[in-house]
Amino acid sequence: MTTRVEVLIVGAGFSGLGLAALLDRAGIRSFRILEAADDVGGTWRENTYPGCACDIPAPLYSFSFAQKADWTRLFARQGEILAYLRGFARDRGLTGRIDFGAKVANARWRDGERDWELTTAGGRRFLARFLVTAVGPLHHPVRPALPGVAGFRGPVFHSAEWAHDVDLTGRRVVVIGTGASAVQFVPAIVDRVAELTVFQRTPPWILPKADRAFDARERRLLRWLPGYRQRLRRHLFQVHEHRAPGFVDGAAGMAATAEYARRLLEKQVEDPELRARLTPDYAIGCKRLLISSDWYPALTRPHVRVRTGEIARVRPDGVVGADGVVSPAEVIIYGTGFDAHDNLTRLPVHGRDGLALTEVWRDGAQAYLGTTVSGFPNLFVLGGPNTGLGHNSQIFMIEAQARYVVACLRRMRRRGLTSIEVRPEAQRRFVAWVHARMAATVWQSGGCRSWYQRPRSALNTVLWPDTAVAFAERTRRVRFTDYRFEPPAGTPEH
Repeated sequence: MTTRVEVLIVGAGFSGLGLAALLDRAGIRSFRILEAADDVGGTWRENTYPGCACDIPAPLYSFSFAQKADWTRLFARQGEILAYLRGFARDRGLTGRIDFGAKVANARWRDGERDWELTTAGGRRFLARFLVTAVGPLHHPVRPALPGVAGFRGPVFHSAEWAHDVDLTGRRVVVIGTGASAVQFVPAIVDRVAELTVFQRTPPWILPKADRAFDARERRLLRWLPGYRQRLRRHLFQVHEHRAPGFVDGAAGMAATAEYARRLLEKQVEDPELRARLTPDYAIGCKRLLISSDWYPALTRPHVRVRTGEIARVRPDGVVGADGVVSPAEVIIYGTGFDAHDNLTRLPVHGRDGLALTEVWRDGAQAYLGTTVSGFPNLFVLGGPNTGLGHNSQIFMIEAQARYVVACLRRMRRRGLTSIEVRPEAQRRFVAWVHARMAATVWQSGGCRSWYQRPRSALNTVLWPDTAVAFAERTRRVRFTDYRFEPPAGTPEH
């Protein structure tokens, strides 16, 4: 069966749903969303581990044009964010325009027809003038290849695929990784387990999490006064945006933040040996800056051990560190994050003359404004290379990109154009600026290796090296001189 639409969106998380809503509002209503899973929500559908929550305040971690009036907490938990996305899709009439269980098998640009042909694993065929990938960067879990893990006698699972049928009560548990997920789920399980060993390669910088429930008065104001919601959102945005210089202009502006983090460590960890083990040796902000008020207290519990260094191998009954010491284990949990670099290339996308996106991005993903790619007409990438943020809400970036896509499509409609493709020289100029700007940031100069960087090259293809406002300004208007257009057949090229 073949379905023909103007716009085909892959992914029903924040990016895909947000773009669909803006397309509908702009009068572009010929679109479908393909979702491989059976529900909306993206990473907020898949991550259900204990303690899962957002580290951006809820009023800011939501669409500006669909603000939720009844958040229960300042930092929303996973279930509440997923409910928001489900409600958003339902209220905007998007649910009926989503094909669930539709895993993309192949996407191919047809030069002669000037459209995209996409097939799913189930045999569906779609034809679309425009293809938008909205699959998100935090989707494919990273599992280290540990020698001997196949012979481990107990359950082994990743935090993004939490085994809720595994009872951790009274068990000896080994956690591998100390990133954003582990910082949340370790405090949530620490009181249930008999023994807990946490393996870290490098300790994270931690700031306290000022989470709290909204009281009755605040909830009334949020519900009945839209102006109050707007002011709160603007305030939270400015608070976070003011942190940008400390990241993008190197570590010099982060001295006060580093001292604040050190005081938290000194206050919550009395044991000098453990405190030394938990003290980072790189500039604050170089790795993702984490917020938690219960991470350090969890690690100071008498039945918890923190080990630094590589893992040599896994035995049937435990994990062996590089020092040869065995940590007995009945359950192993990976808190090792996601592959944020090759996620987009897992979609088999082929552009002009059969050019594969995997080949183009073999040495690192790059795109003009993180959104369009030379050689791939009528393709837009939401959450593309160098559109991530280390200091503010990702939803702001998603909206900026989505509005940019809508602006391109509306212009093409008005002019009767059939294809849009960024000029290679425009893309090269932009990518050169990104990496020149990135060199001065704390992410590249702070003395660490992080998941922001490609493992082999250390190239940072994840983060935007400037303020969120600067990205919004760059995407506010489309510079059509940076693009090549094709008119309908038989008319002069624009």
